[in-house]
Amino acid sequence: MIRRILLADLCYEKNSLSQYEFVHPIRETVEKFGFSCKICHYTEIEEVDLESSDKVILCGTALKDNAYMEQIKAFYWLKDLKKPILGICAGMQVISALFGGSIVPHPAIGLSRIEITGSSPLLGEPGEIQGYHLHNYAATLPEGFLGLAGKTGLPEAFQHRTLPVYGIMFHPEVRNRWILERFANL
Repeated sequence: MIRRILLADLCYEKNSLSQYEFVHPIRETVEKFGFSCKICHYTEIEEVDLESSDKVILCGTALKDNAYMEQIKAFYWLKDLKKPILGICAGMQVISALFGGSIVPHPAIGLSRIEITGSSPLLGEPGEIQGYHLHNYAATLPEGFLGLAGKTGLPEAFQHRTLPVYGIMFHPEVRNRWILERFANL
């Protein structure tokens, strides 16, 4: 049984210092749950990386790091991948844009109340949590997706109706590591 998660680094360049803030904490958390991880910059992901991993996490980036927005086509493989995918912050924005949604200006920094509005394997039952935000942009709900948390127009979390594809706008590596555990164990 494969127990490896591919962490897609969405930072502006390979091995940037931002990797220590947005990728390494996710790796450390997921490894505590018994999974191995491979970190690949999104511009260097190859078929063998996808085949040798059973899940993919698209990690977030720094506030002013928006290079991924100009290269959405580099993520074409996401639409055909039949493995669980979790997009965190910038990763959720990529998923939204790739599936026909939009990336829109919506700055947010700090802790905020997040209302979980739909039941899911990722977030559990409806309720309320605190989440940490660090972004200048948000994502709209693409066609074929269900909102799991937040407002309908600018969801805090979503999931594809038929594919194991999830997005969350906040950073679970900061405050809600249980979400990473739930994803790892899907």
